[in-house]
Amino acid sequence: MMSENNTQIAERDRGAVTRQEVTNARRRQTLTPSVDIVEDLHKVTLWADLPGVSRDKLAVKVHDGSLTIEAESVVLVPSNLQLVHTEIRAPYFARTFTVSEDFDTSKVEASLKDGVLTLTIPRREEAKPRRIEVSVQ
Repeated sequence: MMSENNTQIAERDRGAVTRQEVTNARRRQTLTPSVDIVEDLHKVTLWADLPGVSRDKLAVKVHDGSLTIEAESVVLVPSNLQLVHTEIRAPYFARTFTVSEDFDTSKVEASLKDGVLTLTIPRREEAKPRRIEVSVQ
């Protein structure tokens, strides 16, 4: 019997999931991505750090005033190497924001480049500041 501090190396048996793989899945944690948020008179822009995330492993959702980002990163293994043991797990990212009614969530623009997700949400026309002309009498 192995002590808890030892690493058990187990092989798959005809596609069955090993006890070690189940334990690793339970230990997987959700990370909160770091973000920068800038708001101006016309929009709010959010940059979220999502290293190793590809477009197909990214979900951005807006519902009932909440904006949710969920993503899974991929740890690439070169094709000429066989992975026997790893202690680096592909992180899962999740973060939710409350979006003010001043912003039009039906017009969110999203782009992903070099592990950085950029979201832009325009301000509703009626919420934009406007100049009031003052008449002289």
